Amino acid sequence: MANHDPGVADPLSLHGIVPPTVTAFQEDESVDYETTAAHARFVVDRGAHGVFPLGTNGEFPLLSGEERDQVIDAVVDEVGGEVPVIAGVGAPSTHQTVGHAEHAESVGADGIVVVTPYYYPLDREGALEHYRRVAESVSLPVYIYHIPSKTGNELSLDTLAELTDIDTIAGVKDSSKNVPWLAQGIDSHPDLTFLAGSDSLIFTGLEVGCSGAVSAVANAFPELVVDCYEAYDAGDEDRARELQSKIFQVRDAFKAGGAYMSGVKTALRIRGFDAGPLRSPLRLKDDDGVAELREELQALNLEGV
Repeated sequence: MANHDPGVADPLSLHGIVPPTVTAFQEDESVDYETTAAHARFVVDRGAHGVFPLGTNGEFPLLSGEERDQVIDAVVDEVGGEVPVIAGVGAPSTHQTVGHAEHAESVGADGIVVVTPYYYPLDREGALEHYRRVAESVSLPVYIYHIPSKTGNELSLDTLAELTDIDTIAGVKDSSKNVPWLAQGIDSHPDLTFLAGSDSLIFTGLEVGCSGAVSAVANAFPELVVDCYEAYDAGDEDRARELQSKIFQVRDAFKAGGAYMSGVKTALRIRGFDAGPLRSPLRLKDDDGVAELREELQALNLEGV
């Protein structure tokens, strides 16, 4: 069993399962802040070790700056002080990112997650300058969010090494699904906390030294993913492997017939937690898709289905 303790550079000692909580919407697609906060409560009450509002599942690129800030307010008000709240603050521009970071600090977030800037290509110097300026704008720990499939910007291991010279860089949430990159990053930077960013790599991430995972499946079925982590943490790798296998099946069910995130909100609705629609142009599953997903989830004997 690999050592998967958080890095000593991480004042929050992030570990375990940290769901990228959803942003709830009313039927007219306006943000439902009360239900957004209630979803953070939902996962925390079922064992989540932290929450990450305004990740991919939080639909952050589809929100206005004011909406994003108010989502952080709502989640911090609900679960702040119980588990770490690491706020997604990333934006295409450094200026916007700094503004979101300052707001997150002002309302009591415990840390900030900074996705690499997206849309425009980013070179090494641009990446370094971006993270330096964001880190200098607040006193919170900074977690780099690496998801090149969505941003179009990949961080090389050499650039990551230079970023670690920034004092408040505490860790990396890696959604690249590039296991060699992740393993080499962990090997070179044992002082940082690494979180696996894909439900397909929870067990594998722990094996190569991650201290936990950011799990979309845990938005709907936190019990399952927390059990997987806790089995691994207790040294029961066979049980952890079995649960990872079940997580694969849930993940496949979510992805069938459309966007993964549609699967998350549809599964929540099946569980009796209605977080509303996705914001257009994203769409929930149609009636046939809902029926298919319900059947697949029931066959897996999941909590609440």
